[in-house]
Amino acid sequence: MLKRKFGDRSDWQRVLVREYAQSFIESDNFNGYVTLLRIVKVSDPLYVEYNGEEICIVNDGYLWLQQFPSGRNHSVTTMFDSKGNIVQWYIDICSQNGVSENNVPWMDDLFLDLIVLPSGEVINKDTDELEGALISGIINKTLYDLATEESNMLSELIKHNEFTLLKLSEEHKEFLLQKM
Repeated sequence: MLKRKFGDRSDWQRVLVREYAQSFIESDNFNGYVTLLRIVKVSDPLYVEYNGEEICIVNDGYLWLQQFPSGRNHSVTTMFDSKGNIVQWYIDICSQNGVSENNVPWMDDLFLDLIVLPSGEVINKDTDELEGALISGIINKTLYDLATEESNMLSELIKHNEFTLLKLSEEHKEFLLQKM
């Protein structure tokens, strides 16, 4: 069974105080839902390590912008620090994006992720989890191929600086901040 992740992150217990906004955007550059989580207070900061360097991705005052493009097999979470600087873009490869009965956007995670750092470095993450999901029968070969193809396509777009959602992060953040 695939893990469904919701844009409001309401089940995230690390976040003690939050503010949330969302909107559906239909434009020449983007069609889909965007959500913004303002992390006011956390129980503990969250750090990740890439190539021996620790990066804080959650702390008091951080913003998480999530973009759920309609009809696509990915969603992008842009993490901003308390000063508004982009910490990373986290791209979830998914089987589909949708919206709940409560009008909250979600995506069904296909394990494979791409992380783009502000330096331009791209990190492929969880290829082992994708392999394991196929072997254990959680996903079939069709979903495995979908995840691999989507990841490869996005990697090429990122490499050529043509992945629009990365460029729209600031614009979408500013748009949703006005709704908070």
